[in-house]
Amino acid sequence: MANDLYFINQGCLRLWFNDDGKDITFQFFVEQQGVSSFESFHNNEPSLFNLETIEFSHLMVIKKEDYKKLLDRFPDLKEYSIQMLQERFVFYTKLFLSRIKNSPQERYMELCSLNPAILNRVPNHYIASYLGITPVSLSRIRKRISNINNG
Repeated sequence: MANDLYFINQGCLRLWFNDDGKDITFQFFVEQQGVSSFESFHNNEPSLFNLETIEFSHLMVIKKEDYKKLLDRFPDLKEYSIQMLQERFVFYTKLFLSRIKNSPQERYMELCSLNPAILNRVPNHYIASYLGITPVSLSRIRKRISNINNG
């Protein structure tokens, strides 16, 4: 059960799940972002996801009951939290559509344009997992793009 909300001061985390022995990365989080297993935090149920630091990280931890008190006490924090949830919902909607309509190469190029810093911070096998491909396929896509850019 997720009883904590994390705010990232420094570092990079990934939200992932195990699909019958296969490691699937769902999202990356970096500085100035908050993260928790939302369905578990909100519904008081076991989480479907795991949260893992993938580089040295400094996190602020807020207990659920403290977070609720802060929301009641500070209306601006409540507004900010609603805005963050809306942005996350939009992100997940776009991610879902990308998985349905885009090829792995298009998904990789989208990641390059929307979040290029991730490519330098995250190991390739996690990037491949996030894109829904193998590390070998990721290597081929990178080589193909490099050949197009250099040729």
